[in-house]
Amino acid sequence: MFLDLLIRRNPKFIEAAMALHQQGKIPANAYVLDLDAVERNARLFSDVARGHGLTTFAMTKQVGRHSGFCQAVMRGGISRSVAVDMACALACDRAGLRTGHLGHLVQVPRQEALFAAAKLRPDYWTVFSDNKAKEAADASARAEREQALMARIQTEGDTFYRGHEGGFDANDILAVADRLDALQGGRFAGITTFPALLFDQDARKVVPTPNLHTLNMAAEALARAGRTEIEINAPGTTSSAVLPALAEAGATQVEPGNGLHGTTPLHAVEDLPEDPAVLYLSEVSHHHGGKAYCFGGGLYIDPVFPKYQVRALVSSSPTISRSALRNVEIPDYSAIDYYAMIDSDSDQNPAPGDTVVFGFRGQAFVTRALVAGIKGVDSGMPELTSIENGFGDHVSWPGAFAQ
Repeated sequence: MFLDLLIRRNPKFIEAAMALHQQGKIPANAYVLDLDAVERNARLFSDVARGHGLTTFAMTKQVGRHSGFCQAVMRGGISRSVAVDMACALACDRAGLRTGHLGHLVQVPRQEALFAAAKLRPDYWTVFSDNKAKEAADASARAEREQALMARIQTEGDTFYRGHEGGFDANDILAVADRLDALQGGRFAGITTFPALLFDQDARKVVPTPNLHTLNMAAEALARAGRTEIEINAPGTTSSAVLPALAEAGATQVEPGNGLHGTTPLHAVEDLPEDPAVLYLSEVSHHHGGKAYCFGGGLYIDPVFPKYQVRALVSSSPTISRSALRNVEIPDYSAIDYYAMIDSDSDQNPAPGDTVVFGFRGQAFVTRALVAGIKGVDSGMPELTSIENGFGDHVSWPGAFAQ
């Protein structure tokens, strides 16, 4: 879905990644990042957000919490992360990107609360229930600090992905705020939901979900009760293009993830300011039954779009020529993605060792793919920065020994 965008708007990145793979410097089954483009995107986003009075927390899970990504985001002016889980918080913190928001989407496990409070010291900590609020506050009290708590709220008719459900009843927000304020070690700081925005496939635009209205209603109730200085965290499908609408809706915090590497759904249908800065790279392994099989491991295509014909650039040398485009069959989600199958019924069949480049909206942290950072693409002197796994740990890639 995003390969055409990459070819049009960041062709040097594709060619750099292919060249480094052919030189043996980037492994197959790797998400590859253009770190210079990430830095530009982060700077653009943070400038627009700041102009609308919005605080930005960077989401890093989609690119495997890569340390180079975290550092590029910081150079671009975003100093805090939103951690989808504790593994995310640990990786970002290790890279120097401190925790701005913890506990949303995934709550902090009970036995990890003290570490989160004492070591990570998040600016904001989201809780879904009184039990989780007490755990966060108790841990913070033991760490001799007061934690700003965000209440995740919901009401009938709100939109949730299956398995994401949970939160306080929005109709009880005044009582919830009082209960959180009464906790030793904690204080009520604001409200959040997910998703506040979603891409509408038919309209081909980003639209508010019922959850955003729920946030608005809760904020109005809090304001009538005298609680006017609260944070309103409104994540979901966040690019710089939607920031004016979020600010107008009352949001105070935004959390770009795919927006920082130019792969929100809106980027696929409209040229937005952020450049595409991530691709998935593989390599042809063997042939069978008229197909060329390429290595998998990271072929998780975020199902934000209906199924579509996946295509890839396949070549033994760097290219963005559309003659190198091939149709590819991706294994069903119920199968392990050991390989993908490339059409090879032509005069120029892909050969084992050829580079394969995909452009899709990925989620590196749920795969077994590696993540590689590149700098210097625009200068014409690209170089690999590091290869890491989905937890942001540096990896000694076996191919490096062949250099």
